[in-house]
Amino acid sequence: MKRPVRYLIFLISAMACKKPYNPPAIITPGSYLVVEGVINTGTDTTIIKLSHTVNIASKMTANPVHLAILTIESDNNSIYPLTEATKGNYVSAGLNLDNARKYRLRIKIGNEQYLSDFVPVKNAPPIDTVNYIIQGNGVAINVSAHDPNNNTKYYRWDFQETWIFHSNYFSGYKSNGDTVIERDLKNDNIYQCWGNNASSTIIIGSSAKLTKDVIANDPVTFVSSTSEKLSSKYSINVRQYALTSDAYAFWANLKTNTEQLGSIFSAQPTQNNGNIHSVSNSVEPVIGYISAGSVSSKRIFISNQQIPAWQSTPVYSNCMLDSLYLQFLPPGGFVVVNQENQYFNYNKGAKYNNLLIPVGAISVIPVIGPEKVIGHTGASPECVDCTLRGTNKEPSFWQ
Repeated sequence: MKRPVRYLIFLISAMACKKPYNPPAIITPGSYLVVEGVINTGTDTTIIKLSHTVNIASKMTANPVHLAILTIESDNNSIYPLTEATKGNYVSAGLNLDNARKYRLRIKIGNEQYLSDFVPVKNAPPIDTVNYIIQGNGVAINVSAHDPNNNTKYYRWDFQETWIFHSNYFSGYKSNGDTVIERDLKNDNIYQCWGNNASSTIIIGSSAKLTKDVIANDPVTFVSSTSEKLSSKYSINVRQYALTSDAYAFWANLKTNTEQLGSIFSAQPTQNNGNIHSVSNSVEPVIGYISAGSVSSKRIFISNQQIPAWQSTPVYSNCMLDSLYLQFLPPGGFVVVNQENQYFNYNKGAKYNNLLIPVGAISVIPVIGPEKVIGHTGASPECVDCTLRGTNKEPSFWQ
């Protein structure tokens, strides 16, 4: 058996008479609170995300706020607590709040306290359609909606994508630590998985300048023809929020700023005046805008049979199958070794840095007697185990 040789290539660039420039926006030590979420006044879960801004020069991409205390308050002094589900994510089950009241968010982080302004309830009208348009280089996803009462006018959307993908090799076997056994393909299939991705850009629309409160085919996202997302089956769930004019102005300003720098969590080139404030320090910047209302949503599916026969960009570019034998005599060696113990069976000597996953059986058919397994093919986990990039549990909404 030959193991692959890995080469490390260094790229050296010559720099002469150049001095690095770090503008103040990059080197400033400031770290500001970021609040994301909507007070859901209907039956859906309220989710509020807390984090601190990340310096542009920092290697850290996320900075969630842990162990904060969050409560929702109404203008008649009712209080609804949120609990921290995962680090920086605070939730409350469906609240079914009174639409006639106003609501705000209170945040306690250590000795610091933050309050949002009281906001009215703005319930999102139903989404009319989420459709897709096949273009030469991919699929454009659009949303349409309207409010027959002409009360919404300002809209925001986000989305969650889900898609089927496959590992490079189908594995019919696994190691139990001591030996290679057949894999339970019903409960432990690691060939087909579902990937997930949430929207990372700000998507807003307005009908304020129109005679009717109608949104027609506003763009939501674009999926490239070379994306793995379209290789089998793809789904997108679009959520729609109704905004006040002030909330819309905040999101429009934030959209302009983040499109210049590429990240919601980066330092902002202009001031974003949200409706969340520090109780003790009135000049402390807080990034975020709390709205209240119910959310509407609509999901669509796109099968690869509904689109052109595009070829996705290969995800697995360095995969190779190795043959591992129960009895192997190395070239020039004198001792027969069990290669499966070396590369599959972690209780028998296989090390983490060279651990492989069995793929298929290697068999011989003797002149007399039954077929005999003498070893298995195997490959690195990233080429065999799709759960390293997703989940092999089918989502409840899948169809």
